[in-house]
Amino acid sequence: MQECAEGEAVKVTLQTAMSSIMTNKRRAGALKSLGVETLEDALLYFPFRVTPAVEVKPISEIHAGQKAAFPAFIERVSVFPMSRGGSRVVVSVVDDAQTWERGAVAASNPALPLEGFAGMAIRPAHASLVFFSYKKHYVDWLCSRLREGRQIVVCGDASEYNDRLQFTHPAVMTIASSDADSDVDAAADAHAHVHADAANVGEALQRVCRPQPVYHANSRISSEHIHDAILGALRILELQGTQPNESKESAHVSSQNKQDQPVPQATSAASGPTLAPPEPATINPARLAGAIPDIISDSLRADHGLLHRAEAFCAVHNPSTTDEFQRGIDTLRYEEALVSQVSLLRERADARKSQAFVCDPPDDADVEQRFIDSLPFSLTQGQKQVIADIDADMTRTWPMQRLLQGEVGSGKTVVALAAMLRAVGAGKQAVLVAPTQVLAEQHFEGLQRMVSTVPGCEDVPVVLLTGGMKLSHRRKALAITASGAPCLVVATHAAFSKSFQAPNLALVVIDEQHRFGVEQRQTLFEGDGPTPHMLVMTATPIPRTAAMTWFGNLDISWLTELPGGRKPITSVVINEADNATMGQMFVHIRRRIDAGERAYIVCARIDEGDAQSFDEGYDAAPVAPEADLDGDGVPDDAQPAVPLHSVEQMSQRLEALPQFRGVTFATLTGRDDDETKHSVMERFSSGEVQVLVATTVIEVGVDVPQASNIVIFDAEHYGLSQLHQLRGRVGRGGTKSWAFFITRAEPGSLGAQRLDVIRTSTDGAHIAQADLELRGVGDVLGDAQSGNHSSLRLLRVVADADVIEQARADAEKLLETDPQLTGNVELAGAVVDFMRSTQADAA
Repeated sequence: MQECAEGEAVKVTLQTAMSSIMTNKRRAGALKSLGVETLEDALLYFPFRVTPAVEVKPISEIHAGQKAAFPAFIERVSVFPMSRGGSRVVVSVVDDAQTWERGAVAASNPALPLEGFAGMAIRPAHASLVFFSYKKHYVDWLCSRLREGRQIVVCGDASEYNDRLQFTHPAVMTIASSDADSDVDAAADAHAHVHADAANVGEALQRVCRPQPVYHANSRISSEHIHDAILGALRILELQGTQPNESKESAHVSSQNKQDQPVPQATSAASGPTLAPPEPATINPARLAGAIPDIISDSLRADHGLLHRAEAFCAVHNPSTTDEFQRGIDTLRYEEALVSQVSLLRERADARKSQAFVCDPPDDADVEQRFIDSLPFSLTQGQKQVIADIDADMTRTWPMQRLLQGEVGSGKTVVALAAMLRAVGAGKQAVLVAPTQVLAEQHFEGLQRMVSTVPGCEDVPVVLLTGGMKLSHRRKALAITASGAPCLVVATHAAFSKSFQAPNLALVVIDEQHRFGVEQRQTLFEGDGPTPHMLVMTATPIPRTAAMTWFGNLDISWLTELPGGRKPITSVVINEADNATMGQMFVHIRRRIDAGERAYIVCARIDEGDAQSFDEGYDAAPVAPEADLDGDGVPDDAQPAVPLHSVEQMSQRLEALPQFRGVTFATLTGRDDDETKHSVMERFSSGEVQVLVATTVIEVGVDVPQASNIVIFDAEHYGLSQLHQLRGRVGRGGTKSWAFFITRAEPGSLGAQRLDVIRTSTDGAHIAQADLELRGVGDVLGDAQSGNHSSLRLLRVVADADVIEQARADAEKLLETDPQLTGNVELAGAVVDFMRSTQADAA
């Protein structure tokens, strides 16, 4: 049992450290390892499920495999030594028939799940309670507590041993005696330093049958101990919420309040863990509200039938019923949705207060239109609409903030170049920022090629700026941008350095924005001059509800059409153990190579000798929640994992196959320096190398039209959206293409089901929906590898779409009447906290 630290009275707030109110520092350290450092962290550490209420039945009606509770009398207590030391305590019990017959169980608590046995005559039956321990003092305490003839309430999982019902280490609550033997029992209890757990059977049953929250735990702390600590935090905060007519002394935690559990339990100093479950905390939400003010206004709470925030925390962490638990979760989900939507709308409104360059070039300088006219193909309707929307944005006095989400190969680069040329036509500068040097160089070459065909644009500089450039080239590029002359810049992270100066920067295009930190991106928008327009592009499929949640501060455009001439990619899932099919696949790839085409081979790991040599871009698929109840990211019944294939091993293995005799292989990983990456891609593009064995470094932007085959090993270990991105590396040259997903997943497993989604669909929105249903939203969007570090703790982007839309509408109405949230101070504070945590997650 934990205690509050001794000392003077301490004022406790939500920001108080848990370690300062707990004397068990080991347990406080374990909580810290879970991210629970303050009382507020504790309240926001939500259970992932709640156990159902336990049924109350007579022993005669309980069967092996059931969990049940029942009142009983102790007939006999026996202690048997075990062969390897320690003792086995067997407590024989019999049904408390009189309690059932007189209906005392039902009368004491009408809400108990009695399964129709209230007030009925029953046939007394027997059962055994079994306890094992190597500690003599625990066995002695147990025997002094569970004496013959004592009335108890038992709750546990039933099994069968020697044709008799048995409960191993059940929860047991002793009942205060009410007959002539009470004085004798009380004296015995006092001698053993124990006391009864409950005054009557009904009270005891209420405690053992109530739903129990279950938390993600780890090897250092159990779910039960997490629950104890959170109840203690609630109890202490309740003492802080003293109402005006209450004693001020109760509003401080003093050395006399030594427990972090709400109510003392029956135990002794030497007894170890108690047999009884914790008594339900009688926390007064009205008092708790003094320490936990509500974020949602009274009117919104009434409109949607929500709880006060203090009530919601009590309902989630200390529920009386599963319905109460769900109502608390619903309230806190809506709160998250409202705070996130207000944050995004505030950010959007603040951005419109800034001044931007107005890019409205005269007709004779409209290089954007000349570029569109020069294209050897017609724009899709989607491209035309997005270009029109961007043109309208860039003629306004405030900066554009637009997200362009498009399928792989949907023509986002053409749209971006049209916007950049609009800025150049207005006499300004534009920069496109790519996440890798390989992609930046490809963008640079593509932009140079397209601009050179535009009449009147032959002299427009196209500048490449990367961290791997020679110093002389870098200085020349920086000089051009610093001059303020109209130009197009293609850059990597080098654009975020202080040395990059572009005084007439009117447009920033960020490709695959989730690969850059918030602070990095912000450097391009700082300064004394006008704020640049911003166009964010991503090929990562994002469902509309996810976009509303994470990019609600941006105007959003979707490109759903593919340009003409693109042929569909054939997707094939192959079990790696199927040698015949694997051989046929290699023969097929050799035939395509002989026809002048290329192939990618993708592996998750880099080195054979290092089991953790994953590249930065590797996006691991999550462990199924139902298989990871302790939340440590590893299935609870996990066997030693088979190492994933590596680039090093696969390259050597394939080169040795007879199917690839005479074929040139090369490797590419994130560890290679920029010069090596550039050289390898040049050789692959030219055909000098026919097979490229790589990690996910090729996921974004690599464009080799001759590549018609991609093989992804250990495909079940990747996120669906990443598999879709990798598949998009082929089929870019108008030839028929194939994507092979090699797996070791068992048929019918979660991994096999996920691969079936990617095999049967090329619709990015559908794939993203499936990915979000399986993973945390931050994982899909690249904010975190596990999905557990998202700023959203309860809100489910797919399942709670209706809640998000309602919160969006409420946020818009709220900000119309109170833009600065002066009348909603608590909401304003929550918005600031949310924005800080979101930036920390994405940075």
